[in-house]
Amino acid sequence: MTERTGGAGDIRFIAATPVLASLDIGRTVAFYVERLGAVAVHVEQGVYGIVALGDIHLHFWACDDRRIAEATGCRVAVGGIDTLYLRCQAAGIVHPNAPLHDTAWGSREFAVLDGDGNLITFHQAMPAASR
Repeated sequence: MTERTGGAGDIRFIAATPVLASLDIGRTVAFYVERLGAVAVHVEQGVYGIVALGDIHLHFWACDDRRIAEATGCRVAVGGIDTLYLRCQAAGIVHPNAPLHDTAWGSREFAVLDGDGNLITFHQAMPAASR
């Protein structure tokens, strides 16, 4: 991350919160709770939903066009990726084209598809010695 300073003070970007499309807020929140162990933070059917995965929050807006959800996704940094992968594999939600693998850019990652078609890529930085 590049940090810029200015005359009026320092600016630092701290975190990002993905906002993904949901065709059914209740069903989407249930997916993350049941399959990934998330905590439901807010469920307003037809409007908005929020789940927490530890310190990470995913937000969902109500959408009636599946093509939008199928064209969106996000990346979530995690620790314990091998354990998470086994949980997702047992739940049958690992994307068939994105099993656990090491990347050329130094991460270990895999992806899942939620019930709306959003692609969630979980990644963990590999130690320098493993690269």
